[in-house]
Amino acid sequence: MARKKISKTGVSSTARSRVTLNPKLARRSFLKLSAATAALSGAAMTAKMTGKANAAQAANDMYPDSQMVRSVCTHCAVGCGINAEVNNGVWVRQEVAADHPVSRGAYCCKGASAIDMVTSPQRLKSPMKRVNGKWQTLSWDQAMDEISAKLTEIRDTDGPDALHFNGSAKVSTEMAYLQRKFAAFWGSNNIDHQARI
Repeated sequence: MARKKISKTGVSSTARSRVTLNPKLARRSFLKLSAATAALSGAAMTAKMTGKANAAQAANDMYPDSQMVRSVCTHCAVGCGINAEVNNGVWVRQEVAADHPVSRGAYCCKGASAIDMVTSPQRLKSPMKRVNGKWQTLSWDQAMDEISAKLTEIRDTDGPDALHFNGSAKVSTEMAYLQRKFAAFWGSNNIDHQARI
């Protein structure tokens, strides 16, 4: 009766020979794959370096009469750097702050889209209320009166814990602070963040 030799690794010699004889893992295929990986890595690094050069060039091609204002992203407490181009008091373009000590030339998708909070055509510029299935624009005073009356009614009827405050990743650190303070003054500890919920 023939016995299989088992190595110290627990793999038989016949199993090892099957692995080395597998045509998908042949030496020539491995070298081709390695060369392709090296080429793609080189292309990615080149694109990254040219991207930084293009960003520096774009900063030089500013709108006429605009200025670059060094600021920070307000979407979380990290404080990544943003260079905001402002033209006649309007935020028109942004660049990543390449020399910022925190973000070191990068920011996340929220920071990259920070300008959308200001320039998006979908941004609401006044309060709206749905009446009979259609949205109507309200004045700020009317909206505050209606909302505060409804909130007071809820608290008088069911107590302060009948309301839940929900945070968002799209608000600034300062807005999140105000939400937490408002919940505390309201008398409720029912506040959380949408990512945890």
